[in-house]
Amino acid sequence: MKITGLTTFIVPPRWLFLRIDTDEGLCGWGEPIVEGRAHTVAAAVDELSDYLIGKDPRHIEDLWSVMYRSGFYRGGPVLMSAIAGIDQALWDIKGKDLGQPVHALLGGPVRERIRVYSWIGGDRPADTARAAQQAVAAGFTAVKMNATEELQYVDTFAKVEQVLANVQAVRDAVGPQIGIGLDFHGRVHKPMAKVLMRELAPFKLMFIEEPVLSEHLEALPELAALSPAPIALGERLYHRTDFKRVLAMGGVDILQPDPSHAGGITETRKIAAMAEAYDVAVAFHCPLGPIALAANLQLDALCHNAFIQEQSLGIHYNATNDLLDYVEDRSVFAYHDGCVAIPGGPGLGITVNEAYVAERAAVGHRWRNPVWRHADGSVAEW
Repeated sequence: MKITGLTTFIVPPRWLFLRIDTDEGLCGWGEPIVEGRAHTVAAAVDELSDYLIGKDPRHIEDLWSVMYRSGFYRGGPVLMSAIAGIDQALWDIKGKDLGQPVHALLGGPVRERIRVYSWIGGDRPADTARAAQQAVAAGFTAVKMNATEELQYVDTFAKVEQVLANVQAVRDAVGPQIGIGLDFHGRVHKPMAKVLMRELAPFKLMFIEEPVLSEHLEALPELAALSPAPIALGERLYHRTDFKRVLAMGGVDILQPDPSHAGGITETRKIAAMAEAYDVAVAFHCPLGPIALAANLQLDALCHNAFIQEQSLGIHYNATNDLLDYVEDRSVFAYHDGCVAIPGGPGLGITVNEAYVAERAAVGHRWRNPVWRHADGSVAEW
């Protein structure tokens, strides 16, 4: 079997899909995307295709090594996301060729289903309590919200009180048994993170995500000592060597690699195994489309330390298209009792609606991150 072509599809709301074709008629799908940089990643996939066309798609580990190691410059979000989507599609082909789900080829499942959480807002805190109630009514047992608006390096206690009031409203709305993940989103600098983490201790949070940006890893042990909540981090890290530094430094309880950013199934599984060696959990990052979610769930099936899965159904980014629009069988991600079953079909376990992908690719998108500014005019972290 030989690879004959790689085709990318930029589709709404903000996704990039990839189809890899072969000379035996099998094709595989992946989702290589950096949110806000879809065209850049598509160009990286095109460049990598020079290595891939004519090769056997079943030699995944070798192809991964060629894509990563043969370039003098390596790592980073664009290259690793391009490799990630290609890797997902290669595993999809291999599973289809053998008539098995990806997880069966990598040792078999350790679980049949995994808990999922719903994102309820908080970017501009307003109706998060109502959104939390709706999520619980829909059967979710955990939610995640952004913690705060813009914060200066040192800001007012009024901003802190707003965060506390917002979390209190959600806790009051859903009760004590629902998990609440609070995402600082890298918007909070170390001085204010110290304040917030101390003040948030009474809320019994499921985790605090990205309390500071990943480039400030040295702050994590100090911050971890201030809060009983587990600390989660990793969506902006892209290779096992990035995570090696996190694990060696300590202070992180949950790693959040993204299988569409961190080298795909091949690399993310290795990162999860590293985390298990440190008794650290994983919660794969996935505010993305259905192909990415399918790849995540194959990993959830394999990784003993996976405990919950992010998913994007109903997220505010999905205004023009949502998670289920691009799959033939919309029941493949059916949620029940706050969990989703691991897809058991061959490859990634989903069937992509190719005609609809082509139709929406004709529309495309140019989604960009919003630009926030502080009251003094300086650029704020989003």
